[in-house]
Amino acid sequence: MKNTKQTVKPVQNRRKSPRENDRFFQCMVFINVLGWFTFLGALLVFHDARPEFVSGVQAFWGIEGRQEWSQTLTMYLFGLLSLCVLISVVVLIMKRRRNRRDKDHFGINGLVLMLTAASSLIILYFQFTAS
Repeated sequence: MKNTKQTVKPVQNRRKSPRENDRFFQCMVFINVLGWFTFLGALLVFHDARPEFVSGVQAFWGIEGRQEWSQTLTMYLFGLLSLCVLISVVVLIMKRRRNRRDKDHFGINGLVLMLTAASSLIILYFQFTAS
């Protein structure tokens, strides 16, 4: 004879469980942190790509500094900032699809990342088209 007893696996209600246990939420947080680390990398590349500051003492002693932007590092900077904008848009779309209830918090850091990276791209564009 077969065992006709059925085992019922308890189903956890997704709306009652904490968001930290949700895989989608964890993925969204990971992508958001990845975007901020990408922006941090863009800041480091920006530091090396921009023209060097030549102080009065350096000019007096005849020490020359680079007066123009580094072309190769500027291309890396453009790519990193574009990747930041793309990552932040993906995070904003993920938040939009997940946060539908009144108690859900939207979070502002994805929007700040997108606006900062997009404005940096715009400034960088005008810096090179004006020259």
